[in-house]
Amino acid sequence: MPDPRNKRRAAGEPVSLGMLPGLVGYQVRLAQMAIFTDFDRALGALELSPGLFGLLVIVEANPGLKQSRLAGAARLDRSSLVPALNKLEARGLVTRRDAPGDRRAYGLHLTAAGVALLARAKRAVRRHEARLAAGLGEGKRDLLIALLSGIFRDRR
Repeated sequence: MPDPRNKRRAAGEPVSLGMLPGLVGYQVRLAQMAIFTDFDRALGALELSPGLFGLLVIVEANPGLKQSRLAGAARLDRSSLVPALNKLEARGLVTRRDAPGDRRAYGLHLTAAGVALLARAKRAVRRHEARLAAGLGEGKRDLLIALLSGIFRDRR
């Protein structure tokens, strides 16, 4: 026998989300989806994902950083990092140079094109962040960052 609730749902009645709205992980995932959508609108023309942007920022802040240290800082495993670096290198944004004192390792550096693109990206990200913060209300951005960073503070 058909469930009469299905008829009501098909007629446009809202679908119950059960316990989901009260879960931190569910709310973080919804926020992440909204943030990534806005990030893509802000930086899509530059062809930078949040992950690639993050790698460029870390390399800029640490010229000559070894790939293994970048992977740790970005919380990526080598199988994820290498294809991302290959993309950045193919676009002429990053170079790999022999690291001093260790011929088995490469130091990472931004190219002039990488520096220029990252400068444009940072301006776009600042506008993106301002849009996100505007939805939080006065002074809540720093609180949100502190709360979120506290979730995994002991697991790094």
